[in-house]
Amino acid sequence: MKIFKLIAILSITTGATAVFPHKIPTSSAAPAERVQTAWGIGGDAKAVTRTINVTMTDNMRFTPSELRIQAGETVRLVVRNAGKGLHELVIGTKDELDKHAALMLKFPGMEHSEPYMAHVNPGKTAQLIWTFNRAGDFEFACLLPGHYQAGMVGKIKVMARSTTAP
Repeated sequence: MKIFKLIAILSITTGATAVFPHKIPTSSAAPAERVQTAWGIGGDAKAVTRTINVTMTDNMRFTPSELRIQAGETVRLVVRNAGKGLHELVIGTKDELDKHAALMLKFPGMEHSEPYMAHVNPGKTAQLIWTFNRAGDFEFACLLPGHYQAGMVGKIKVMARSTTAP
């Protein structure tokens, strides 16, 4: 009987290493935690000043592929997957996206629930609400294995607000 308990414990412990912190939540009861990043912070729907529609396709492209945003602006990104395969949109710096893409190649089943990520099934739409409170050049990408490497990347230019009076 002790051997069966040992096998069960080892099975559970070994299986636990395959669990990732990026799982899609199964309920909407708790919103994702707002954490400041180099590219901004999760936004409040009441503060949205603009909605931008972004389409993802199986030709490994985003439309539009470039976004221009004012620093401090809270934007609703409506992300539509017009393809037949799974796609995602992840916002970040080029360095962060490179690192995450490499991790996705190692663990292709990893899914996301951070407020700057949207995992979208074929024919479906998701929304991201993000406050771009830091000026700079950032990117968005699909980090599913092979998609990022095929060029499924877009650019985000966050422009500093002018401090001069008109």
